[in-house]
Amino acid sequence: MHVFVPNLICRVKILFNFEKMGQKRVSKRKYVNPKLKENKNETEKDVHVSHNAKNSDMEDLIAAQINVDEDATDDEVEEDVVISSSDEEVEQDKVIFDSDDEVEQDEDIFDSDEDNDSEEDNDSDEDNDDSDEVNDDSDEVNDDSDDVNDDSDEVNDDSDEDNNDSEDIQSENSYEEVQEDSPIKSKDDKLKNKSKSSKSLTFKDKTSTKKTAPVINKLKNNKNHKNFDKAQMHKDAHNEQKTNVSTANDEDEYVYDSSDEEDIRNTIGNVPLQWYNEYDHIGYDWQGKKIPKPEKGDELDNFLKRMEDPNFWRTIQDPQTGQDVILSEADIDLIVRIQKQKIPDIQFDEYAPWADWFTSEVMKTPLRKFPEHKRSFLPSKNEARKVSKLVHALKMGWMKSTAEMQTEREKDKGPQFYMLWQSDDQAEEMRRIHKHIPAPKRYLPGHAESYNPPPEYLFDNKELKEWDKLKATPWKRKLHFIPQKFNSLREVPAYPKYVKERFQRCLDLYLCSRSLKMRLTIEPEVLVPQLPSPKDLQPFPTTMFMVFKGHTDMVRSITVEPEGQFIASGGDDMLLKIWEVNTGRGLKTVPCGGVIRSVVWRPNQAMSLIVVAADKKVLLINPGVGDNLITSKTDQLLEIIPQSEIIVSDRVQSAVQWEQAEGDHWNNGVRIILNHFKTVKQVTWHGKGDYFATVMPDGQNRSVLINQLSKRRSQLPFNKSKGLIQCVLFHPIKPYLFVATQRNVRVYDLVQQIMIKKLLSNSQWISSMDIHPGGDNVLVGTYDRKMLWFDLDFSKEPYQTLRLHGTGVRAVAFHKRYPLFASGADDRALIVSHGMVYNDLLQNPLIVPLKRLCNHESYNDFGILDVIFHPIEPWVFSAGADFTIRMYT
Repeated sequence: MHVFVPNLICRVKILFNFEKMGQKRVSKRKYVNPKLKENKNETEKDVHVSHNAKNSDMEDLIAAQINVDEDATDDEVEEDVVISSSDEEVEQDKVIFDSDDEVEQDEDIFDSDEDNDSEEDNDSDEDNDDSDEVNDDSDEVNDDSDDVNDDSDEVNDDSDEDNNDSEDIQSENSYEEVQEDSPIKSKDDKLKNKSKSSKSLTFKDKTSTKKTAPVINKLKNNKNHKNFDKAQMHKDAHNEQKTNVSTANDEDEYVYDSSDEEDIRNTIGNVPLQWYNEYDHIGYDWQGKKIPKPEKGDELDNFLKRMEDPNFWRTIQDPQTGQDVILSEADIDLIVRIQKQKIPDIQFDEYAPWADWFTSEVMKTPLRKFPEHKRSFLPSKNEARKVSKLVHALKMGWMKSTAEMQTEREKDKGPQFYMLWQSDDQAEEMRRIHKHIPAPKRYLPGHAESYNPPPEYLFDNKELKEWDKLKATPWKRKLHFIPQKFNSLREVPAYPKYVKERFQRCLDLYLCSRSLKMRLTIEPEVLVPQLPSPKDLQPFPTTMFMVFKGHTDMVRSITVEPEGQFIASGGDDMLLKIWEVNTGRGLKTVPCGGVIRSVVWRPNQAMSLIVVAADKKVLLINPGVGDNLITSKTDQLLEIIPQSEIIVSDRVQSAVQWEQAEGDHWNNGVRIILNHFKTVKQVTWHGKGDYFATVMPDGQNRSVLINQLSKRRSQLPFNKSKGLIQCVLFHPIKPYLFVATQRNVRVYDLVQQIMIKKLLSNSQWISSMDIHPGGDNVLVGTYDRKMLWFDLDFSKEPYQTLRLHGTGVRAVAFHKRYPLFASGADDRALIVSHGMVYNDLLQNPLIVPLKRLCNHESYNDFGILDVIFHPIEPWVFSAGADFTIRMYT
């Protein structure tokens, strides 16, 4: 108890003196605030004062603590406060106060305050008598004061969250005091303000003890120093208060990047805010926490702001922070000037006097030393002619005078009226007259016009020759220039035809009339017929089923028995081979003594015969396969030589001679031999099996021979040669003979012996031909890679031209039962197509390519030489130059 009472008394004294000192400081600041703006520049110049003002609030509390440590009495503290306040009044009189009267009134107020304080001090004289005891226990008091400071530090640490609020309260109070009309009020009002300022000072003291420890040591050292000045400490605190008040009133919280505002600033950076449209925040702060979006009012709040806020029309929202920003008068003036397309800066003089640097000085001497020409002094004769023409035009009334033109301009300035209910035809007429047709644009340059074009765009020797051939007709050239290649763009020379091409372009624009052409917008799908899917057109051959190997040279011709059980083939190895279709086994081989170019099985099953064209001979061979009765019957009929009384002409006898086979030929199956005077290329049977025709392309007017087997006689149907005959065929039903020359196909009536029709192929060389089983359609293959489909009831021109092969077509064939046809060419491709012929004459044939089969190998640029279908099944056979026969099913 003896120790506790003095310590308690010292603490009460310290707090009491500190409260008085704070009241005096706040009352002093009331008269400093109205002139803060005038003293702002002086504060910036005083570097020492601004540096010490940072810790002014803390120094007040620390000074009181130092006084306690040195056992200072209340009178000494009061004297220090009076001295500091008097010093401040002496230093700041010129800047802070407006007149001497105000200074006197303020001094009276301070005196009255000091009297009140002295009365309170008299009441505490009894406590001062015990100062000796307090001095004896100074060490314990210092220890207790340290404990008090530690406790205050803990309290200040817990109140960090209230720092900004206390500063805002203090700045608002000071701002209200600045806005007062008169600096002089009654004593009661000043006492109230003194109490308010003491409260604000109390909050300030709580928030200003963060860095107390290092400053205490500094002030202790300064106080021990002999030059320590207490008044300077209070002066620094006063300057800090001025700086804090000015910053709080003038600046926005988002202007400065200070560490005290890290928790309230928007630190998302320069990030597009539309990234966060779907989220409830606008980004993240430096600690990784979400920054919530500012609250936005509804339409009712917006309406109330519009009605009540006079600055609503000039308020905009900052998208970065969400704050409402009120535009200043300068900003509004700037926006208005920009809207009116004026110079933004109002102080800029766009009509400033111009200094003419080149004509401001008059030259004393001329630039040219020779005198002017005489014609420069005489009036121009050309101008005189123009003036005389204008005068004559005015006299004749061709040209209007200035007064008349001015009258017309005034009429045009008046209101223009138009027909509201004008008819559409008149409007279309006016639109047609006034409609402008722009000139067509030039085509953009392509790859060929590049300075470094791809190699495929450069001309080779062949293309250069074609280019030179078209020199007389340059409009037929695909390109109007020769593409060239350069290593770099700087090596490209000048284009020599540039002026000429520009001139031709001008001629086209000047001489060629422009007109609009109505084009029909037709889709390509409408023009191209809708073809069915190949899956819907089955069956047709798709895969290779069997390969017949046995020939040692190219196989030129193949034929199938009418029942489809056997197949015969012949080629350059001069052998006729007979195969079984189902097993692929070779049954018989017959030597023919020459290159076999055509092999045909007799279509009538009453006799078993094969006609073979081997060089200049035509052999009738009994294969000896199939039904034995038919084979034996065939031998019996061919052993009988018919006797005829008809005299054969010398022209026929010189072309062909019939011969009965004997000896080895008979044993090999050869029954009759026909010797021709030229090489026989093709043999074909009539549908009944009694007549067969042979073709000798080199025979001129005796190229075609029609032979009758039953009577063993021949006849020449043509007396004149109509061209180089390639092949002939009999009509399957009618007595017609189709003769294919090199370019055309002629149809002859054998009964009336006249030509019925001439089919134009529009090709250079016909290679093969076949007739549809119905007899109304003909398929022609040519060496110029085309297949021609002729409809005899339609026209003499091809109904459809098929370009399915890459090389010459060697053979074509129809199926006798299925709507199929096939073609073989030297590109090793066998193409199977669908060809449906309808009974309805009004419906055209349907042609659809189905399958491309490439299994043969080329030999000496030859591919497939012959094609034939199975008579019953949807199978196809092909004979190739690779010594094989392939069957596709």
